Amino acid sequence: MGKGGGCFPSKNKIAKTTNKYANSATKSTSAADTTVLSPTKNLKVFIVFYSMYGHVESLAKRMKKGVDTVDGVEGVLYRVPETLSEDVLVHMQAPPKDDNILELPSPLELADADGFLFGLPTRYGCMAAQMKAFFNSTGLLWKEQKLAGKPAGFFVSTGSQGGGQETTAWTAITQLAHHGMLFVPIGYTFGADMFDMDSIRGGSPYGAGVFAGDGSRKATETELALAEYQGKYMAAVVKKLAHV
Repeated sequence: MGKGGGCFPSKNKIAKTTNKYANSATKSTSAADTTVLSPTKNLKVFIVFYSMYGHVESLAKRMKKGVDTVDGVEGVLYRVPETLSEDVLVHMQAPPKDDNILELPSPLELADADGFLFGLPTRYGCMAAQMKAFFNSTGLLWKEQKLAGKPAGFFVSTGSQGGGQETTAWTAITQLAHHGMLFVPIGYTFGADMFDMDSIRGGSPYGAGVFAGDGSRKATETELALAEYQGKYMAAVVKKLAHV
């Protein structure tokens, strides 16, 4: 798995562009072009997310911790571009973003990953506009099917228990389908904590989740543990597919 359109890295790497939303024509490469995976290659899981108040970000950081526990796999954190002006963010009382987490330079960078975990804040039961704008910017990758065959999962944040913990991931699967990507849910593999009814907990068979409430509620240790587990689970899947 890697830089190509199939389950193995392509010989032809997409040229980078400084325009985040560029769809300019480049030389087309076949999704069937493959090379033998180097045994020393460090597989990469890109954890790509948007977080206005830090709830999704907290899950993303624990997911990286989980990914990094799997030998030979590295988690890489990226933010998607902000679509709101600074004035609007100030009015919404959004805290400053963590400068240690870089914004994804270009959607074309996705071709370098072997697997993905996408963090999706919820707006009316679907992904936030910032994430949708990001997926809309991947047209060139879609045109050449550069992401086909690569596994991907979702994690979410909602304001309430009925706010879209499952529908946000469910409706986002269409993005993966058009790219030919493989949706990897966690099911109930997390074990007994998936059935715990004694405390409020985000997350579902689709992936980890957090309840933000009015914005003041922080992720619980159970929610963070599920995120860490999902990172480890995805890393194991990526590693397995890379050596099929």
